Amino acid sequence: MGIIGSIIIGFFAGLIAKFLTPGDNKPSGFILTTVLGIIGAVLATVLGQAIGWYGPNDGAGFIGAIVGAIIILLIWRQLAGRR
Repeated sequence: MGIIGSIIIGFFAGLIAKFLTPGDNKPSGFILTTVLGIIGAVLATVLGQAIGWYGPNDGAGFIGAIVGAIIILLIWRQLAGRR
């Protein structure tokens, strides 16, 4: 897909994940939202390959990126809440 496509998909996945996740203390800004979506896609790919949903060369799709970003936001909220 390319780097530009990954950035665009990551941004929208992060944006939707931030919209779906309750709470106030979420990372904000274009760059953090994009990084959230991209890391969410990587997390979803790793977890999906570990479970057996994806093959060695397969990656998570858009929905998987959103789910991964939601998982990251929930972990972020737990860690930020302890401070």
